[in-house]
Amino acid sequence: MSRKRRSYEAGHKAKFLVIIDDTTECDRAVYFASRRAARVGVSVVMLRIIETHDHGQQWLGVADIMRAEAHDEANAMLAKFAARSNGIAGITPECVIREGEAAEEILKLIEEDEDISVLVLAAGVDTEGPGPLVSHLGSTAGSFPIPVAIVPGHLTDDELDAMS
Repeated sequence: MSRKRRSYEAGHKAKFLVIIDDTTECDRAVYFASRRAARVGVSVVMLRIIETHDHGQQWLGVADIMRAEAHDEANAMLAKFAARSNGIAGITPECVIREGEAAEEILKLIEEDEDISVLVLAAGVDTEGPGPLVSHLGSTAGSFPIPVAIVPGHLTDDELDAMS
């Protein structure tokens, strides 16, 4: 059972959650969430998920190095998109790094932070479909704990400005 959202209660502030990944459409989700958050007076949380892989004990040293490199890369991506959000709408987002399977970590964060009120994703524009995360969440939307906003990845800044 999902925790009650408390976004609009005293002492709380609604948050839009944006997943930061390596897709080109990620920028569209950041742009829309930032503009919309500034307009309605809410915060933005940016989540970067590091996919974990099973490493044998004999490779522990290598795994530690790979993990440190993944965290450095995650911090760099979050800093890049946080600067983008600030430049778009004067938003200073909260940045979160998680390790694990993407859908599971998204749900865990939503469960832990009762102020997250909307998940903002962007759909891919290539012929292979909207992307694995959008496809997965689309198939479970009926049981998802918060609304999911899916931004078409082909929309321009001007088009998103008109909607956000």
